[in-house]
Amino acid sequence: VQLQASGGGSVQTGGSLRLSCVASELTFSKYNMGWFRQAPGKEREFVAAISWGGRITYYADSVKGRFTISRDNARNMVYLQMNSLKPEDTAVYYCARDPRPYIGVASTTLNYYDSWGQGTQVTVSS
Repeated sequence: VQLQASGGGSVQTGGSLRLSCVASELTFSKYNMGWFRQAPGKEREFVAAISWGGRITYYADSVKGRFTISRDNARNMVYLQMNSLKPEDTAVYYCARDPRPYIGVASTTLNYYDSWGQGTQVTVSS
């Protein structure tokens, strides 16, 4: 499966962005999806995940209450709405797929995910 993320950009503190990720796979609706990010000099970290049906979501503590993950299975899309952005949110954001179909618990662990997209840069200035 190929994933392509988009929607990044440069905003000021307190601004908003909406990231999108489109998947090429026809069976997209079977799989949990996640968003991760990687800042310069840091390891890639979990941001948010959503179950295959969209009913269960998980967030890193650092983004809880500010970011919202959602999906549209009819369009093979997953989104990350980011509000109240902070400079520490600056990173390249990646979407990824958990290749295990119909898993009830969306994983927050990077190693469970594959099919990483190319990433989209988010820069938040103070």
